[in-house]
Amino acid sequence: MIEIERHGNVAVVRWADGENRFHRNSIVRWHQVMDELEAVEGPLAVVVTGEGKFFSNGLDLDSFAAEPDDMGFVVGEVHRLFGRMLLLPAYVAGALNGHTFAAGAMLACCFDTRVMRADRGFWCLPEADLAIPLTEPMFATVMARLPVAVAAEAMNTGRRYPGPEALGVGLVEHLAAEDQVLAQAVDLADRVATKDRRVIGTHKRMLFSDVARTCGHVPD
Repeated sequence: MIEIERHGNVAVVRWADGENRFHRNSIVRWHQVMDELEAVEGPLAVVVTGEGKFFSNGLDLDSFAAEPDDMGFVVGEVHRLFGRMLLLPAYVAGALNGHTFAAGAMLACCFDTRVMRADRGFWCLPEADLAIPLTEPMFATVMARLPVAVAAEAMNTGRRYPGPEALGVGLVEHLAAEDQVLAQAVDLADRVATKDRRVIGTHKRMLFSDVARTCGHVPD
């Protein structure tokens, strides 16, 4: 469901679970993946990608309807994942292969750079359509990366940004054809993989420690 593949110094985290939604099983696995990445010594950069039409469609609201007690646990652990990803002492690139919605878009905000598919797929924060406001940790995560005006438009309109528009407003940094999204993200990550991870981690703590704490992840 979520596996790590090594491409030299680059660890590719591939989420292959249909729409790649956050539910109890997936968020538990995500934290296992983070444990594995944090334990790596030596050169490392990370690429996160999905499969098929979806990078991630966010929280699995249907699973919460079936198991209401799961919601608080899953949302809290998703918050904590955002904090861990923001502070991971390695350069992280997102290979946004398809739809990147809601908590999936928020996860993408935790990456150091993003490559989005140019021809199909949308980046979207649909909470205004779902009548579900962002939590404070979700808001802090979005604001950690996005220009205020862009974040306000995305949050308050639910606009669906295709690749060229997402690039134009700064939601992503790169576009690629479908069959080149992952390769370009791996290339970008590999260029940084041998740089000093201690320095990268220090800089990330300077940049994002307050956001990570808001998300429930307290840096060591």
